[in-house]
Amino acid sequence: MSKAIRNIIVITISIIVGLSVGFLGVVYYKLPQTEELIVGEQTFYSSTPSSVSSNPIAFSSGELSIHFLELGNKYTGDSTYIKLGDLDILIDCGSKTNSISTVTNYINQYVTDNTLEYVIVTHAHTDHFAGFATSQKMDSIFDLYTTKNIIDFGSGVKDSSRAVYSNYVRERDAEISAGANYIDASLISANNNKIIELAPNFTLEILYNQFYTTKNSKNENNYSVCTLFTYFNQHFLFTGDLEKEGEELLVQNNVSIQKQSLPEGVELYKAGHHGSATSSSQILLENIHPQHVCVCCCAGSSEYTTNVLNQFPTQDFINRVAQYTDEIYVTTLCLDYDAGNFTSFNGNIIIITDGNNFSLKCTYNTTKLKDTDWFKQYRTWPTS
Repeated sequence: MSKAIRNIIVITISIIVGLSVGFLGVVYYKLPQTEELIVGEQTFYSSTPSSVSSNPIAFSSGELSIHFLELGNKYTGDSTYIKLGDLDILIDCGSKTNSISTVTNYINQYVTDNTLEYVIVTHAHTDHFAGFATSQKMDSIFDLYTTKNIIDFGSGVKDSSRAVYSNYVRERDAEISAGANYIDASLISANNNKIIELAPNFTLEILYNQFYTTKNSKNENNYSVCTLFTYFNQHFLFTGDLEKEGEELLVQNNVSIQKQSLPEGVELYKAGHHGSATSSSQILLENIHPQHVCVCCCAGSSEYTTNVLNQFPTQDFINRVAQYTDEIYVTTLCLDYDAGNFTSFNGNIIIITDGNNFSLKCTYNTTKLKDTDWFKQYRTWPTS
């Protein structure tokens, strides 16, 4: 091979290597520095008016408010904010890490001291704890607020090998090291529920979940932290994503949610597992007799199934809840999952009570689920 040909080959290879390195460098610096890719604004934000009002809903210091939050994307997940006076509580923060800004923009209208007195993380599924389980490249809820008390599932986790779970443990433990008090719900034993006096006439009961002690489940949902809030004589039940078997055991093991303890039922029930067919079982409903039901989901989404009847909120869920109330409200509506289009259903759903008078307000509309166009097209209301 002549010297001239060798020089041409060397120059050609050098050019190819240089272009390749340059291309990879451009790609690297264009990648977002989080664990999630930003697919495009339309994927995460609808074209409808924002549910985050510039004028927060007013209530007095003696009124308890419970806010079921939209999450700013097309995915189903949970986040509930509770406020009474200077007391601020956050239950879960899903569905993705990009929900953090949506949740914080909303609750910052009400959190005046950058402090959450209680954070409750129900179970180790991303749609419930993504906001606490960020990588080290972005701030989690624990980084953004001072947390006084953390309540979570403790050792009640089925798959501890996931990176997102490791992220959560790192972020939680850092908050504990910074001074947060930690309550492990998996250590609560039968007949020894932990009741916390949050404020005068306002208590939180961490219900005994048998799956933490003597039962096993292949389903992470059954390891949900379940809580009953009571303000004066009004009751508010949160069961995370607990499934039917878990609900049956919950009723069996907790007198406070049995029929004889709730002569007028619970004023509010956060629909179990986003209104799935496998939660909100008959045995739970006949004991708690809910007056208002709030469903945190992106209604009609094909995220988990293409079977329309099993998309949240499911027809089976509606058939059972309809025996007790038609006061059912839903946060978000999916318009086209594949295209990433969604909008508000009721928007952020807010319950306000002074312990006697009870009202429900929403940031988009207050139409009951059964009266919506989506329901009339895809669901039916039981006739008996």
